Amino acid sequence: MVAYWRGGGQDVGVGEDVVLLHGFGQTHRAFDGVVAGLPAGRYRPLVPDLPGHGSAGGRRPISFASCIAELAAAAPPSFVLCGYSQGGRIALHLALAHPDRVTRLVLVSTTAGIEDPAARAARRAADEALAGRIEREPLGDFVAAWNDQTLFAGETEGVRRAAVVDQLRNTPTGLAAALRGLGTGAMQPVWGRLGELSVPVSVLAGERDHKFVGLGRRLADGIPDASFDIVGGAGHRLLAEAPGAVAAALAPRT
Repeated sequence: MVAYWRGGGQDVGVGEDVVLLHGFGQTHRAFDGVVAGLPAGRYRPLVPDLPGHGSAGGRRPISFASCIAELAAAAPPSFVLCGYSQGGRIALHLALAHPDRVTRLVLVSTTAGIEDPAARAARRAADEALAGRIEREPLGDFVAAWNDQTLFAGETEGVRRAAVVDQLRNTPTGLAAALRGLGTGAMQPVWGRLGELSVPVSVLAGERDHKFVGLGRRLADGIPDASFDIVGGAGHRLLAEAPGAVAAALAPRT
């Protein structure tokens, strides 16, 4: 795994280690706003570029197993873990694989996977088709089409612009490989294992993100010690639309 990024190179904390996992098509820079909102001295944010993204765009192979192994090897002995969207799905697998190392878990705009084998196979085929398109088209064309999804409806122009800038830090080959290896179609669902999570878990979803509000509520219902919060006025990209809410969710519950 590539070296961890620590708050843009500034020493923003010497307290608890917090591992932050970005979503598909992003880089570690997606967490800039969250890191900026962390209380000074309380946390040490550790934000890798996930395989296929940013500085890890050439990383191979890319699979859930290889990604979890790399993260576990690079992470501190114990840490708070937060994942957004694709990063949230990876975070679930990491927390289940290393329950003795994750002290708290924050899941943002994410899911535990697709349970139905036929639906999962269909998603895997759709992901493969999209990966092929990413490889054939200019990156800018894919980025424009990706951001036109109803998933991101209602965002401000500033949020959209920042997303595009970050997405263009990637390469078509890296994103295609990440989609094939870490897409929802490639993920083994873990709904049936949520009861194994014994640490406090905070689940967040944006008010406009109706699909993931439902998924978030189901996640929280299946986890023994979980809270669920709907962030008002926000959609799927909570890291950009409500970074303060994500930063606050990293704190221990009182």
